[in-house]
Parts: sequence; C-alpha cells; structure tokens
Amino acid sequence: GRGRRGYSSAGAAEFLHRSIVPTMHYQRSLPRLPVPKLEDTIMRYLNAQKPLLNDDQFRKTEELAHAFEKGIGRELHEQLVAQDNQNKHTSYITGPWFDMYLKAREPVVLNFNAFMSFNPDPKPEYNDQLTRATNMTVSAIRFMKTFRAGYLEPEVFHLNPEKSDTELFKKIIRFVPSSVSWFGAYMVNAYPLDMSQYFRLFNSTRVPKLEKDELFTDEKAKHLLVLRNGNFYVFDVIDRDGNMLKPSEIQAHLKYILSDNSPVPAFPLGYLSSENRDTWASLRKNLLDNGNEEALQKVDSAVFCLSLDEFPIKDFVHLSHTMLHGDGANRWYDKSFNLIITKDGTAGINFEHSWGDGVAVLRFQNEVFKDSTKSPAISPQSQPASVDSSKAVQKLDFKLNDALKAGITKAKQKFDATVESLSVNMIQFQEGGKELLKQKKVSPDAVAQLAFQMAFLRQYNQTVATYESCSTAAFKHGRTETIRPASVHTKRCSEAFVKELSKHSTEELQKLIVECSKYHGRLTKEAAMGQGFDRHLFGLRYLALSKGLALPDFYQDQAYARLNHNILSTSTLVSPAVQLGGFGPVVSDGFGLGYQVHDDWIGCNVSSYPTRNGEEFLQCIYKSLEDIFNVLKGKKIGS
Repeated sequence: GRGRRGYSSAGAAEFLHRSIVPTMHYQRSLPRLPVPKLEDTIMRYLNAQKPLLNDDQFRKTEELAHAFEKGIGRELHEQLVAQDNQNKHTSYITGPWFDMYLKAREPVVLNFNAFMSFNPDPKPEYNDQLTRATNMTVSAIRFMKTFRAGYLEPEVFHLNPEKSDTELFKKIIRFVPSSVSWFGAYMVNAYPLDMSQYFRLFNSTRVPKLEKDELFTDEKAKHLLVLRNGNFYVFDVIDRDGNMLKPSEIQAHLKYILSDNSPVPAFPLGYLSSENRDTWASLRKNLLDNGNEEALQKVDSAVFCLSLDEFPIKDFVHLSHTMLHGDGANRWYDKSFNLIITKDGTAGINFEHSWGDGVAVLRFQNEVFKDSTKSPAISPQSQPASVDSSKAVQKLDFKLNDALKAGITKAKQKFDATVESLSVNMIQFQEGGKELLKQKKVSPDAVAQLAFQMAFLRQYNQTVATYESCSTAAFKHGRTETIRPASVHTKRCSEAFVKELSKHSTEELQKLIVECSKYHGRLTKEAAMGQGFDRHLFGLRYLALSKGLALPDFYQDQAYARLNHNILSTSTLVSPAVQLGGFGPVVSDGFGLGYQVHDDWIGCNVSSYPTRNGEEFLQCIYKSLEDIFNVLKGKKIGS
C-alpha cells in the first residue's frame, strides 16, 4: 500500500516524506525584500570605508557620497523604489543579480562554483563507491519527486521550535490560506524562507552565450548524466509513469558504467565547461553545427550530473581540490550541480552559482545525506537487477572537428595552469568553539571574523576589503546581502592584540572583543533583514547603466573599487551532513575562506593564488584564535 512515504509498485520509497504543509504554502505571502533608505545606505557604506582609508582619502569619499546622496543618487533611488513597486512578484535585486552572474565572462570553475563535501556514511561498508553512488542517486531523485509533488517540508527558520516546529502548528497552518500563511508562522516566531530557487536544482544547466549566458531547465527529461574517465553516459532514472527506476536497476547501470574500460577520450569535452564564457559559447556553436545537438541536449537536460572519480581521497587538502575543481575532464561545471563520488565513496557537491545560493543546495544536501544514510535504497550485499545495461545505458559520442579539438586542448592547458597555481590549506582549532564563546556572551561568528582581521594585520600589516555572505531568503526572491566584517572596531581590537599588547590589560582586551561582537551582531541582523548597503548600491548602479546614464562620480571613486575588490571573501555553514565547504578566491590577490564554528572546535579552509601565502595566513588565524580565547578565559597572553 501507499504508506506515508509513498511506495511505487517496485516497493522502493518514491518520496523522502510527505509534509502535511505543502512545500510552497508560504511562498505567496513572503514579505518583500526592502529597499533601504538612501541615507542609511550611505551611512553604512561610509562606516565600511572608514577602516580602509586614511583621513584624506576618507574625506574625499565622504564628499562624493554626500553629493551622490543629494543629487543623482536620490533620483536613482526614487526610480528604483518606483520600479520595485511595479514588480511586487519579485525583489529589486533578482534581475540585476542574475544579470551580474550571467554576464560574467570568467570561467565558472574556481571563480563562481563552490563545493560542499558530505560526511562519510556512519556505516563504513556503505562507503563503497557503487553502494554510495546508488543510494545517493536514489535519495536525490526522491528529493526531486518529493519537491515536485509538493510533499517536501517547507524551509522554515524556527526561532522558537518548541512552539512552531510541531505537528499541532503544522495541522493548523495548512488550513491558513497561502495569501496570509506567512503571518501565521511569524506569530509563533517562525520565518518561512523563499524556495523559488529549488526548481533549478534539477534538469538545469547554464548555457554559454556570447555576452550573457542563459539558464535552461527541462523538467520533462528523465535521464541521469554520469561522467567517468571523461566519458559521458546517460540512462533513464524515471519511467514514463513518472516513477523512479528500481534502485537495483540504477545499481546495475552504475555498475556497468564503473566496469566499462573505455579509455579517457583524447579530447575530453568536460574541459570546455571550464573555459572563458565567450570562448565556450563560440565552441558550443561549433559543436551544434557539427552534429552534436542531440548529445548536448542530453547533457543540458539531464536530471543532474553524477561524476564518478577513479581515485581515493588522500587527505582534506586533496578532498578540497577534488570537489572544488577536480581534473576538468570528469566534470560538467555548467550543470546546476555535480554530485561527485570518488573511488573510496567520498562524496561532495560542486554547484554553479548563478541559479541559486548555498541555502537551497544545503537543504538538498542535508536531505540526501539523511535519507541515504538512514533509509538507504540498497545495502553492500544487494545484488544488482539482471537487466541488460548495454541497452539501457547510452554512451554519448561527440563528433569533433579540428577547431573543436584545438579548443579542447587549449581549454585543458588553461585549466591545468590555473589549477596548478591554486593552493588550498586548512586548520582545525581544537581549543574551543561555540559553547565556550556563548558562555562568554560573545558571538561565535564575530570571533571568527575578528580572528581573520587580526591575522591579516599580523601577516600583511593592513586592513582590507572583506566580504561575508548572508542569506536574505527570509524575503520573496531574496538572494544574499554582504556583511562587511572589517570595521573600526575590529581594526582597533586587532591593533591592540598585534601591535600594542603590553599597553592593554586583559580586561581592556576583553572589552574590545565584546565591542566587536556587538557591532558584528548588529551588521549581521541588518544584512539578514535586507538592511545592508552593498545590494542597494549595486541596484542603483545597475539602474544608471541600464538607463544609459554616465556612471555617477560616486562609483568612479577609487575607494569604491577597492571596497569591491574583496581580498578576504568569507562564507560559513555548519550542518550534520557537511564535512567541509570551500570556494576559490574572488580576486587574484585574495583569499577564499570557508569556515565552520562547531561546539568545541573551529575549522578553516583557505584557497589562494601565488601572490598570497595561505599557509602563513592560517597560522596567523590560529594564533589570533588562541589569543582571543585566552583573553576571554582571563589569561594573560604574550606576544
């Protein structure tokens, strides 16, 4: 029978769960992303500039900012607000933000794509490559089916879970009409989050086009794309009735692919998706004109891309390199995500960033991890179905002319050179984490960010533009806002620790840390409420350019350019499913810093290019964390 999870005739669960509140129940009534007041934005902007400039530079920037606020900025702001009022179905940042991503011409790999790696399955024998690939694929398809059926639990941020994360609340709220359901949740301190990005997890890809790429989705496609040794395979995972293929058949097909001994192609197509977007767009046109339309259509429309790697993982650094970029032949970086599983069953996700943000991918990852470990579709002892995989599995064959072969060779050379220049380093700080910090009444995130500022000052003797992303998914079509962690407070505190330790008592140092924590907490709250300044200024600049106006002087200020040259780009997430996450530096002389503050330890994962030394930076972060923790514990510290 069809129990709560919904079983198909094959007897395998087709759904992860059946939420009594429909998935999109809150979507219509989500509050709209606010356009901040212009004077607030200018004030916040100047606060962020202050620690980065000397007095003369700051005066000049301040003048430009106030002139902008009184003049052209005011006009643009009024136009932006008017336009926003005309478009109540979305947010003011949606159009400009998609545009920013899709018009960018740099390769997506290392510049935009991020990764998150899964924790291993707690049952060691389930980490076998075939077993895990089958179980994760089945769980991913269950997620897709659950989402499309409207059975996926809505994504809600619970501030008071005892009251709102209950069966009783769900039974009541499902009868509250969608047009007002958000208010019902809000009354019990629960914040439903925007889920408009989720549909692009599946059957989706970013298609290269000259000047501006396109996002393509084809929800009718029923096949999975599998990459192994740079070869492309497809097979259907959904039948014509919309049911999932039996797990034992999926297992049989994956086993067939894993035992196929076709050599690595002389010209692996995957490298093309690592190219400059205009270069790739021209080569793609060539591919289409050369009789590869059907094969490319299969790649673009596939449910997702499963990349099976032929080597085990040596250590965390090797893991980061594998999940962040891999070897280039065995990835399709344009797919909304690649699910990567190595020879020893280590799994991760590399995702393209234009279509969505970390929150949607993380929810997918959490559900897939939970389902594949708690309700695995097959066990290591399961026998694959006796089906003829040679008929079901199609190996894609690409017809390449000389220009395409040359294009692939060149893409490979560029990719190899870039990857060669990328360093990844990591540390685990074991002397404390969230628990101790909360006990000392300071924000864990603020302490991590303060340590980064302190470390950079120790290593390079300066304070630089720093970016921390913050989700604005509490609003309809919200994306992200920037928190600017470098402030006059962090600068003052860092200088006290790094340059003038002897002048300060432990008590004074504690006060400086608390000061930073309060300010960072305020910035975080503002950003999450859509009250940062970065997206607003970005929206105004976008509006000016789209109206064909000359770029206002405010935006031509060197200080504006410097603030947006984010030498420290940081992002954090903690989840039971995720081992670690990371991304490349966003500028050639920057650091890409993924970090996690756990209950009793802190992990940092840093990427950099040769102009910066990531290993030394991490040692400075370690020293900074040590110093901060010692001061909070009331210990005297030595320089």
